[in-house]
Amino acid sequence: MRLTKLGHACVRLQKDDRTLVIDPGGFSGEDLYAGAEAVLITHEHFDHFDADGLRKAMAGDPRLRVWTSRVVAENLADLGGRVHQVGHGDAVTVAGFDVHVYGRDHELLRPGVPPIPNTGFLVDGEVFHPGDALTVPDEPVPTLCLPGNAPWMKVPELFEYSAAVGPERAFVIHDGLLNDIGLSVMNAAVENAGKALGKEFRRLTPGESVELGAA
Repeated sequence: MRLTKLGHACVRLQKDDRTLVIDPGGFSGEDLYAGAEAVLITHEHFDHFDADGLRKAMAGDPRLRVWTSRVVAENLADLGGRVHQVGHGDAVTVAGFDVHVYGRDHELLRPGVPPIPNTGFLVDGEVFHPGDALTVPDEPVPTLCLPGNAPWMKVPELFEYSAAVGPERAFVIHDGLLNDIGLSVMNAAVENAGKALGKEFRRLTPGESVELGAA
């Protein structure tokens, strides 16, 4: 499987000439849907879900299907059977990938305000994308898409979360709010979180790819 980091929280996964995209939002860049058969969306925030961009892509490619949380599925209800609502505990096959769904809620943004739904996706038992939540799946996670910076997360939580998941490797997502200074601080924290586990954690630059599961 090939993992390509796009902008902010968006990643592309490719296997056997099949492609899916996770969280193509407002900060994710251009040509997000090239070759994709499926889109996974964790929740409705604009940095993860660009409704106009997704509708345009679906109008241009009748193959494209979406699997997502309840609120996003309701937003796209006019697209009928091309949009599938999923939730915690579901297991589906998406464009040839096996996807297990974990997590129910977004991390808290305001005291006293109930969180919105958030669904994380474990793809082919290899790559876990948690969206905006610190969800720990109840099965091994070889490759973690690790949130690097967010209004809902502190650096100690980055260390605690990565230790709780215990991945073999981690690549940063959710880094689109940072300038160069912030990125340098975040990179140091991510690398140190990996060192604490004896693993290599790092940030991929937008457009950079890695091969996973190779012998």
